[in-house]
Amino acid sequence: MNFRRSDFDVTNRINTTDPVCVKLEVVRIHRALYQVDSPALKRAFDDLVRLYYGSYPGYTRCDTQYHDLQHVLDVTLAMARLIDGYERTRGDGPHIDRELYQLGVICALFHDCGYIRKASDTTHRSGAAYTTTHVSRGGKFLKTYLPEVGLGRYAEVAPLILHYTGYERPVETIKMSDPMFNLVGTLLGSADIIAQMSDRCYLEKCRDRLYPEFVEGGITHKQTVKGEVVVFASAEDLLRKTPSFYHNATKRLDGDLGGAYQYATAHFGGQNHYMDAVKQNIRFVERAAANDARQIELRRVPPTTCH
Repeated sequence: MNFRRSDFDVTNRINTTDPVCVKLEVVRIHRALYQVDSPALKRAFDDLVRLYYGSYPGYTRCDTQYHDLQHVLDVTLAMARLIDGYERTRGDGPHIDRELYQLGVICALFHDCGYIRKASDTTHRSGAAYTTTHVSRGGKFLKTYLPEVGLGRYAEVAPLILHYTGYERPVETIKMSDPMFNLVGTLLGSADIIAQMSDRCYLEKCRDRLYPEFVEGGITHKQTVKGEVVVFASAEDLLRKTPSFYHNATKRLDGDLGGAYQYATAHFGGQNHYMDAVKQNIRFVERAAANDARQIELRRVPPTTCH
């Protein structure tokens, strides 16, 4: 693979800005694993598009440039692949049945829907204002949505699964009634990390899109007992701190999330394309930051899915 397109996944095969392309692949994996189609998955993809494009009743369109439709589609694709990799290597381990697959994929589709503002919200300028609470907001959405697609029995557990993607709640405090729900949560948390960090335009998105969301969400500074501490002084500062975030993320992947990202290797037949792309991004920014230039030069232009 010599040239990867900015709107395509790590294999350069699936257009992650096109919900239909991702839906077809996720449904294909489901059919290969369970030999049946899933109307629930197809509807969930269609509802996601309505939600992010502003035609879902009671909600505005997506207005967060980093946490956009491409991001959730990329995470959803990674989630399906991790489940497939798990099933390929589990041996006598517990089986992820088709309902759990559907639950995991739908949680991935809507894991960041807490950034979407309600139509009645005239207080906040953008959904980025919900940065610190978006996981809980997304859980509330899923709790009412899952019964609509025939998965109401998981309405109480889905909000807990979403917490594996965020930092509102430590993973060790999430108590599941079934170890399989914990497995789905670790797969989702892993998919969220490896999908975004392997994005071909990850660095550009961090600098130009994520930092403004952090400003709006009020997390560029934090209050401590000793006073206010600057977390990110600028977009450039965030970019230069990306390698540090990567090292913390790998600890989370291997620790709290149980190394579930490694199931991608089985899905791809022996190579983890996600981690290869992640490491490529980090090597680039580490080399660039090692120079004394005032700004790290980035040239890629990320696609836009916020309309």
